[in-house]
Amino acid sequence: MRKGDKIELQQKFAVSANELWRALTEHDQMIEWYFENIPDFEPIVGFTTAFDVKSGDRVFPHVWTVTEVVQHEKIVYDWEYTGYEGKASLILEVEGNEIQSTLRLCHLVLNDFDSSIPEFNASSCQGGWDYFIKERLFTFLKE
Repeated sequence: MRKGDKIELQQKFAVSANELWRALTEHDQMIEWYFENIPDFEPIVGFTTAFDVKSGDRVFPHVWTVTEVVQHEKIVYDWEYTGYEGKASLILEVEGNEIQSTLRLCHLVLNDFDSSIPEFNASSCQGGWDYFIKERLFTFLKE
């Protein structure tokens, strides 16, 4: 993906906006539906976490740095891979009430990713977000 490219999706949930926010920002919930090896997470500007994700023979050392937080409404974190070109910003926005909520996600590329790596192409990225949000998070919040 190239600088300026973005992936956007929106998903509704039959849970309160507060429950959705907690699933997106509380470490004990994130490891249930997102990445099980996130070592820690705090919705605080400047917080950084790092962990590895394997894909076939490759290891992608994820580094996330929280850049913006509006409690219960919006969290933004930059997403990089140590040793690989590219940087993206993940913007998660929550709205809703006590019985239903909506998540708006925007994955915005800030610096070009290496186009020769299949995991960095737009269809792979879109598929990943569909899986995490529309399947994993959706199922987690239904339970």
